[in-house]
Amino acid sequence: MRPQFVLFGDSITELSFKSGGWGASLTDTYSRKADILVRGYDGYTSRWALFLLHHIFPLTSSTPPVATTVFFGANDAALTGRYSERQHVPLDEYKENLRKIVRHLKECSPTMLIVLITPPPIDEEWQQQYAASPHGEKAMKLPERTNEVTGIYANGCVEVAKEFGVSSVNLWSKMQEIQGWQKKFLSDGLHLTPEGNRVVYEEVVKVLSGAWLSAPEMPADFPHHLEIDPENPAKVFQERCLL
Repeated sequence: MRPQFVLFGDSITELSFKSGGWGASLTDTYSRKADILVRGYDGYTSRWALFLLHHIFPLTSSTPPVATTVFFGANDAALTGRYSERQHVPLDEYKENLRKIVRHLKECSPTMLIVLITPPPIDEEWQQQYAASPHGEKAMKLPERTNEVTGIYANGCVEVAKEFGVSSVNLWSKMQEIQGWQKKFLSDGLHLTPEGNRVVYEEVVKVLSGAWLSAPEMPADFPHHLEIDPENPAKVFQERCLL
């Protein structure tokens, strides 16, 4: 049975299986090596993610995922007094929610590779332009999120990862290393362009490969067709598979 990687997060994870998405790229890289399961939920925060834990990661499972990415925070960092304030989660609660998620995953499997991913940076100008259409004049004048506040949540995410000794990807910092990151990596000031998805993919693969989950070193689930003897096709399956 192939090992499973679960991608758990908000809309940035939900959209990751679109063409050029970071989840789709992972699926391609780990073809025949691991099953990549997307569990992304548009608009969700770390608070609401807690209600999903026992459904997605049941403690009674005999085959828990070998790796899980946890990618929340972009919605938690929404500002109060704005259209999206219903998604706002105070920083301390956000960090505690991440702790609860990590504890649950560790209880699910002590050997699971857990990767906390910070929210990406925010291009406030783009965000306001996109918010103007559905939310009217108020949204145009007051940004739903700011890069500064999102950076505080990103730092909180990294701090929790360090507390538990689990891996993290500081997407907020990484993307801002590149000049012109606002339009290069963000399609609407928050969600990712294909180039932005590429950054997530490369950073996640780096973590996976640095652990024990390097795709080139993982065995394929079944023999390559060139390994099959047409005169005795059963042989290689008897040697490599449990029948």
